[in-house]
Amino acid sequence: MSSTGHAEAAGLRRTDGRDLNPAKRGGERKSASWHVLKHNRFRVYFAGSLISSLGTWLQNTAQMLLAYQLTHSAFAVGLITCAQFSGFLVVGPWAGALAGRVGNKNVLVFTQLLSAAVAAGLAYLKFNGTLTEKSLVIAALVMGLAFTFALPVQTALVPRLVPQGDTKAAMAMNSVSYNAGRTLAPALCVAVLASVGAAWAFALNAISFIIFAAIIIALHPTRTPKQDRHAHDWLGLRIAVWQPRILLLLAMVAAVTIADDPILVLGPALAHQVLAVASIWPAYFLSALGLGTVLGAMVPTRPSTARRAAWPLLGLGLSVVVFTSGINVWLSLLAALSAGVAALLTGAAAQSLLLKTAGPRQATQVMALWAVAWAGSKPLASLADGWLGSHLGVFHAGMILAAPAIAVALLEILLWGGVKNKLKRSVRAYNESHPPIPPLPQRMPLQTH
Repeated sequence: MSSTGHAEAAGLRRTDGRDLNPAKRGGERKSASWHVLKHNRFRVYFAGSLISSLGTWLQNTAQMLLAYQLTHSAFAVGLITCAQFSGFLVVGPWAGALAGRVGNKNVLVFTQLLSAAVAAGLAYLKFNGTLTEKSLVIAALVMGLAFTFALPVQTALVPRLVPQGDTKAAMAMNSVSYNAGRTLAPALCVAVLASVGAAWAFALNAISFIIFAAIIIALHPTRTPKQDRHAHDWLGLRIAVWQPRILLLLAMVAAVTIADDPILVLGPALAHQVLAVASIWPAYFLSALGLGTVLGAMVPTRPSTARRAAWPLLGLGLSVVVFTSGINVWLSLLAALSAGVAALLTGAAAQSLLLKTAGPRQATQVMALWAVAWAGSKPLASLADGWLGSHLGVFHAGMILAAPAIAVALLEILLWGGVKNKLKRSVRAYNESHPPIPPLPQRMPLQTH
């Protein structure tokens, strides 16, 4: 296929007909990720994603405070967090297959509207004074399931809004929109609770979902790349098994989630038990982590390689070790900031490489696995983090959770070229000796939207 054909297959053609193939644009440019905002479609998407993220973190902050007020139990707060991310462990592997059957656009719009309805229901219960812990848990579970199905589709959409050479930068800015919401929403939540009440936190989140749904309807391509076969439920896993490089990238993604978890979970214990500072400092640590991801988007982008993802991953692990050491409160704050930068750089590079390796025809299935690695590891990491922090102390818990990031990074960095080439030859020989999965009968055609 010609370069133009590849660009058309990936949906990389502007409305004015100009070819956006990177071969004709000089490949990926070495500049800060913010430059992708000059593309109109991505700029509109970024604004909608930022609004949605602000609404989501606004509700997350409000519901955590309300859960503690209703129960005076830290376990209730943890239960809501677990409910929000448990969907990735239960139905994550099927998320991409469902999108292939129903249509990516339909799945994405439906999940936004469903989440808006749930948030509006919570606002109604709070206005009436009938909001309970059970209501918060059920709402978190439903919205978490919706997020499980929306995330891989949304992530696969991002590179189709920019030229192929800007994929890595677009992925970085997609993470920025999420983390900017995490950075700004706590202060916004305090203002909303003090002025108009917690019910409006839920109402504003419902409005943000509706706005984002409207933007998706306007921006999502009418046609999506056709797949060679009907999406099997376990196709994403089978693709990963065929290509061990994908398994390494997924391990990097999970390591990022596991490594930065202590900044959230161990932050209060670090502040109170080790550093002996005011109770507001855990919020500063979390904001520093989010701010670091925003600053990470300002780092000039270069063509993605696994090694360029491994170096910041190593930095992330070491930053978490420094954070939990409790040497000095300002050093821990700086470590949280550097952890955010490193997490952004690793995550953006890994996403870009996953999409490049999978190709446009299998992007949704592979990004469903990415969602499982990224969010599905969160509840497990939080449970392990809390237990280790209680039994072994903050520093040892931080070291244990940082260990996977350091190990995976060193595996990539120290794996010399000869071994890599031998692995590549083995994988190539395996792929050549194993035919692809035969297509399913025509009675189950793939719908494209």
